[in-house]
Amino acid sequence: MKKLQFIIVLVASLFVLNANAAVKINHWQTSAGSDVYFVENHDLPIIDMAVNFPAGSARDTVATSGVAGVTRYMMTLGAAGMSEEVITNKFADIGAISSGELDVDRAAFKLRTLTSESTKALETFNAILHKPDFPDSVLTREKVRIIAGINEAATMPESISSKAFMKALYGAHPYSLDESGEVDTITAMKRDDLIAFYNQYYSAKSAVIALIGDMTEAQARTIAETTSSGLPQGAAVTKIVEVTLPSAANNQSISHPATQAHILLGYPGIKRGDADYFPLYVGNYILGGGGFVSRLTEEVREKRGLVYSVYSYFMPMAELGPFQIGLQTKKDQAGEALKVVNETVAKYIQGGPTEKELKAAKDNIIGGFPMRIDSNGKILDYLSVIGFYKLPMTYLDDFNKSVAKVTTKQIKEAFQRRIKPENFVSVTVGAQ
Repeated sequence: MKKLQFIIVLVASLFVLNANAAVKINHWQTSAGSDVYFVENHDLPIIDMAVNFPAGSARDTVATSGVAGVTRYMMTLGAAGMSEEVITNKFADIGAISSGELDVDRAAFKLRTLTSESTKALETFNAILHKPDFPDSVLTREKVRIIAGINEAATMPESISSKAFMKALYGAHPYSLDESGEVDTITAMKRDDLIAFYNQYYSAKSAVIALIGDMTEAQARTIAETTSSGLPQGAAVTKIVEVTLPSAANNQSISHPATQAHILLGYPGIKRGDADYFPLYVGNYILGGGGFVSRLTEEVREKRGLVYSVYSYFMPMAELGPFQIGLQTKKDQAGEALKVVNETVAKYIQGGPTEKELKAAKDNIIGGFPMRIDSNGKILDYLSVIGFYKLPMTYLDDFNKSVAKVTTKQIKEAFQRRIKPENFVSVTVGAQ
């Protein structure tokens, strides 16, 4: 029976919904101050839930780096007197799936359960959110595991370049802190640090609850109210400090015995909800987000054979997230590849895209959007983003309309306003 329930829940995650139907989002606040975003959908006997907190790695400090990630993970390893094994078995016994994630802005907890088992699933899920135990013995074990992971990452060119890039790009801003922490901060971490972090950043007033699936609005309100009321009732979390833009270029080269050079370069980009989001999003598809049809691929790979792949993307965050370009190349070609990338970006910003490039980008983005909202799980992720970053309630319905309105002039002007190649930060790991 357990296996059958789990299979039903797992298969349901692959079920394709009618992506052309409008997504009706209901929004309210609980009595404790949590924002709730709900979509009713009775196609499957499944409930999906996510609870997001402003408790990402940007809430760490240099002295406490890693506390955000350890707090989120440790919450699932012991709660309300239950061991991690008991928690795992309680979910497994009813075929429920609990998961979570952490980025610089958010700590998220997710639950997927059969409607018929939702009461039991929510009881265990809420215990994790309301009464984490942070057992000392488990923390000691996890610290050893985390430190081993940090030490291993310090030998890998991909990890080295990513960490160095964020530090170079953001300097003293908390976005520069590594989500995993540092060996010394993890070593010094105590149970009291996790308790203090939880009490400060997991408040009901800052929580965003997303719900979708087989329940009425009245049932969703009851679920959200129960989850919200058991959270710490402290003050809402303050905003993250603003990002300072680089005032000059910063090019770093780090030696490494890898066979290829790993290169990252970029500039602070945009916030969530930014007025320039859609021109930059569509424009980046043309520049480096469209795979083999992008400008960067054409110049760096097709014409010169310097790389197998090159990409660029914007990662909007609560504050200015990175505009990042990445590539790998032979050690002796690193300088040339970096030069071509910089020249291609500068030319694109100066001249903008062609009408032909814009039409192809729009066709691809608009044509592919239904696949991005074709399941409850995908819509749940969008509900979390819409709620956490206070995006318009019509964001999903308006997405393709916003893409269709973008012009070549808007792209050119947005890139010229927001991206300054002369002040790019670049990190090359493994060049000769």
